[in-house]
Amino acid sequence: MNAGSPGYVLLEDGSRYEGLLCGPGTSGTGEIVFNTAMTGYQEAVTDPSYAGQVITFTYPMIGNYGVSEAAMESSAPHARGVIMREGRNGDDAATAEGGWLDWLEDRGVWAISGVNTRALVRQIRDRGAMRGGIFPAEMSQEEAAGQVESEPSMAGADFASQVTPPEPVEYPGDGPHVVVIDTGIKASIVGQLRERGCRVTLLPCSSGPEAVLERDPDLVFLANGPGDPAAVDAVVGTVRELVGKRPVVGICLGHQLLSRAVGLETFKLPFGHRGSNHPVKDLETGVIEITSQNHGFAVLGPEGDQRIEADEPVRWQTDFGEAVLSHINLYDRTVEGLRLPEASAMTVQHHPEAGPGPHDSRHLFDRFLELAG
Repeated sequence: MNAGSPGYVLLEDGSRYEGLLCGPGTSGTGEIVFNTAMTGYQEAVTDPSYAGQVITFTYPMIGNYGVSEAAMESSAPHARGVIMREGRNGDDAATAEGGWLDWLEDRGVWAISGVNTRALVRQIRDRGAMRGGIFPAEMSQEEAAGQVESEPSMAGADFASQVTPPEPVEYPGDGPHVVVIDTGIKASIVGQLRERGCRVTLLPCSSGPEAVLERDPDLVFLANGPGDPAAVDAVVGTVRELVGKRPVVGICLGHQLLSRAVGLETFKLPFGHRGSNHPVKDLETGVIEITSQNHGFAVLGPEGDQRIEADEPVRWQTDFGEAVLSHINLYDRTVEGLRLPEASAMTVQHHPEAGPGPHDSRHLFDRFLELAG
């Protein structure tokens, strides 16, 4: 473990935050975002939705319970780097199979500790998520700024094609056949489907509608994933050809892709929703659930509004019948879920599998599977 080498975080607006490098000793850039969860650091870093990003953890101590194979959300890290107030390398927790900082170094994830993460997160909240990077102290700020400037914006970025599987992946089951257009699905989502007996097929996101339909799905599942939903028009086109032909559900990026497929628009949030404490109201039941979230884009309201002030099922008119608001985010009043009754389709923006996070919304998988008949 490369511990103690001076380094710094630099944002594209020139903000600089000092710290100590504790990863592989290399530098790199990405979109700097923050996650407010108190646990689940390994799940976050291995979530494909973080491709192209550097995660700032707001909880002050990260790594105190080590790492384990069970906490992997994919086969490898996808976040480019992590920024921490205090990174720990303990491996004496009951479930630990190794130390966090050793794990980051072994897998080439840039890391820096000792950073004033409170100040950094306040800057992102005030100015929005922005490009930045982690750099060794000996690198001049001018050179680092040049690297940051060369990093493409997340708006317009297609990372889904980088995290999708190259070939179909099959999981056996005796229940409904769920065919996933895999834009970066988490292992815990697959796990929730398999716990319910589903046969699950993961298809590369480049698969066209014919490739999906020839699998004879009972349910088409649109997964989470990284990047801008407006940058994957081919996937949106595929989904548009499937709506109305088979039941379709979506989570996170999948929610955005299905929304765009029926003619709705998306926009980039100032700093996104990333954490495990986001209150969401289910407008069908009136229940408020605490949810796990990880996204930087959202769906516009019927009048093009970014916020929906009413706690009622507002409606959009689409080519596939009405889209009805089913869930609302109580932090910033953004769209959290939709139903398309005439097309047997539904979505949620949050992560009901909660890997990691509260399990309030896991019942939604049962609601999804009701569409499969």
